[in-house]
Amino acid sequence: MTYYHSLYQQIVATLGFRPRQVTADAAFDAWDVYQTCAEHGGIAAIPINAHGHPLPNRETDGTPRCDRGLRMFASYQFDHTNGYRAQRFCCPLLYPVPMGQTCEHKQFLKEKGCVKDINIELGGLQRVLLDRTSQTYKTIYRQRTSAERINSQAKSWDIERPKVCNGHSVANLNTLTYILINVRVLQRVYAVNLVYRRC
Repeated sequence: MTYYHSLYQQIVATLGFRPRQVTADAAFDAWDVYQTCAEHGGIAAIPINAHGHPLPNRETDGTPRCDRGLRMFASYQFDHTNGYRAQRFCCPLLYPVPMGQTCEHKQFLKEKGCVKDINIELGGLQRVLLDRTSQTYKTIYRQRTSAERINSQAKSWDIERPKVCNGHSVANLNTLTYILINVRVLQRVYAVNLVYRRC
């Protein structure tokens, strides 16, 4: 996350436009990464990283459910200290008016009920509502896994991490990596064609 936005700006400058889709691993699972795609109608194909917490229980429109599974009441919006627009949701048994029901939640005993503040930015909503089983998500995410396979091959040849000192040498090393990968592919294609010719 420390370098995503500067890298994204370099990509935009190189391409001359903002890419609608991004794919990355779970280390990039943050609302502002999704925001770079969501605000242009695209998606960020990133696995969700709950950091050991349970996944958010939400309605399809993003409204959270309380621990009992009830749709919570939208109270007010505010600017969150983490830089996004947030919406406060309150206990549906107490807001907008008390329903006369009880709940085991500890905050209910204090006559407050449970409260959830959610990120309502496009990227914040996309992060928790994105269908990670959809074909679109899988197709975009597959591009990241292909990059991982390239990294794995480079690692097996001990050229994953540059042992050189300047950008030009690193570029040459990357070119060498791709040449080796393509040679291996051509060798496999040649071997398969040779087998077919013998049949």
